[in-house]
This record gives sequence, C-alpha cells and structure tokens, in this order.
Amino acid sequence: MDVTVNDRAIAELGLSVGESGPPIARADGTSSMEDARAWLTERRGAFSAALARYGCLLVRGLPIASVHDFAGARDVLLDQRVSYREKATPRSDYGEGVLSSTDLPSAQVIRLHNENSYTLDFPGVLLFGCLVAPEEGGATTVADTREVLARIPAELADRFRRLGWVLARNYREHVSLPWPTAFGTSDRAAVEDYCRRSSIGIRWLPDDGLATTQRRATTIHHPVTGEEVWFNHIAFWSRHSLDPDVRDVLLSSYGPDGLPFDTFYGDGSPIDAEDVAALNAAYDGAQRRESWRAGDLLLVDNILSCHGREAFRGDRKILVAMGEQVSLADCRPTVEPAPEPVAG
Repeated sequence: MDVTVNDRAIAELGLSVGESGPPIARADGTSSMEDARAWLTERRGAFSAALARYGCLLVRGLPIASVHDFAGARDVLLDQRVSYREKATPRSDYGEGVLSSTDLPSAQVIRLHNENSYTLDFPGVLLFGCLVAPEEGGATTVADTREVLARIPAELADRFRRLGWVLARNYREHVSLPWPTAFGTSDRAAVEDYCRRSSIGIRWLPDDGLATTQRRATTIHHPVTGEEVWFNHIAFWSRHSLDPDVRDVLLSSYGPDGLPFDTFYGDGSPIDAEDVAALNAAYDGAQRRESWRAGDLLLVDNILSCHGREAFRGDRKILVAMGEQVSLADCRPTVEPAPEPVAG
C-alpha cells in the first residue's frame, strides 16, 4: 500500500471513530463480490491513509462468505503476499495464501503482539476476515503501539531501548511446534543456513529437539511515518505471563532453560515479574475491541498496531492474510540483530 496521510481521503470513508474499538467504515450496498471489489478498489488510498493515522480499520457490510471471497478482497488491498515464517502457533492453510488466524483452543486468550516481531523481515499489513462470528467473545483485539510505548514507564522503556530483548525458544513435539513445522523443512542443514542468515543462535537437543536464541530491538520506527513504536513479543512470551499452574508444570518438566518460549533483556539478564506486569498493563490500557460480524474485514498496520484474541464460545472462523513485507533494517531498530545476548 502507498501509505500517505491524507485528511480528505480519510474523510471519504465516513469513519465511525470511537474510544473502545477500531475505526469502522461501512460498505453498505455491496451485494456481490464484484461490487465489493469495486468499492474496495475506489478506496485503497483512503484505507492507506486511515491505517497510517489509526493503525487499524474495520470494514463492515461486505458480502464475504468464503475463503475465495476473502482472497479476492486481499488481492485488491494488498500488493504483495508474505508467508508465515519461524512459525509459533498452529494454523490451518486454506490455500490461495489464506490461513486461519490461529487454531489455539477457544478458552485461551492470545495476548497483544506484532506478527513476526522477531524476524528480520515481517508483514507490514495484516488482513483479517470473518466467515463465522463466535457466539460470545472472540474479538480480534488491537492496540496502537505508539500508545503502548507511551504507557510504559520511561525508565523501563529506556532500558529496553538500550539493551533490546532476547527470545529463547525450545522446539519439541507436543509442547510447542516441532522445528520442521516452524521452519517448513526437515532438513537440518537448511534450518542451520536459515538461522545463520537470520541472526539466530542454534543448538540441537537430544530427541530431535532444537533450541534457539535471537536478540532484537524492542522499539522500531515506522518506515513511512517515522514514528517510534513498541514492537516485540517480550511480555507475550515471558514466563511471567503464563498461568502460574502452567508455568509450574513446564518448569518442573523442562527446567528454567527448557521452556517453549521465554524472553530476556538483550544482555541476557532476566526480566522481573514486575517489569512484565508493567508491560502487560500498558497493553491492557491501550487495548480496543469490536465484536466480529460475518463479512467483516479488519486491516491492521503490523507496525503501528498490535493484535490479540479473546477467549470465545461457539464456532469461530477468522481468516488472515499477510502482505507488504517490511525489512527490519528499514525501521531504524535501536539495537542491531544478533544470534545471542550482547552485553549492554
């Protein structure tokens, strides 16, 4: 997308902007997918401008009823498809470059995060679509990452800016995704080559397991707007964000270095529970939500907005497509990527 902030273009959408949810544009009168594609095409520039301002945008009233319909809308809105790499959550692949948003159990809340914040290239825009709305809950939650950063205590944010963060992963069957699924290959040499090129430290474990580490920046700058944002999975994958009972079981089973995911300061030092609580409070304070309706589309600028998922009851079918690849190097990260912790 050509992201240009343009007041006139945004005004053409007639957005409903509230304090509790994403801005909403109504596509009333689009009775066919031909109408829908024309309606979306006419407003591409306005969508780009709205994303640059608000970070996300819900489009309501489209006749999207199938994966094929959703893929058609995606092809209008996104110029480039981006694949899901270094996978961390189970998803169904519906073809046409369309995935399920997640296949995690309905009772599990998914905390706010930016897609692939730990990779060197990541999708700049996400497109979600609703085919089946849940009976209760299940909203795809969002938060402006500029606001999240502003809500983090200044001293804590400055420390993270200086040190960055480290993601430590252990790939095992039945506990997290096995490494062949996460990397899309069962060839160890191919995984080693990918990790070397991607600044990921690697250690093979007994029983065909894999442990990795990677240091990344905690804040980056949007490559077009230049704004600094909070962009990482620090709280999302911290041991302190786990349910205490789950954490106790994992620690007793695999030890402190064997958790499926954990995060540290960029110099390898532990992150206190109080610091993680402060980060989660910043996310909670900035969170917005809108209940899904069948046919809804949710556009998310993956840098300016993070996203999550509520627990839910009933059937739920939410699709996702990723596009508009962005290179971390173009986002002025505050620390350089490294395969392991780096002394501050």
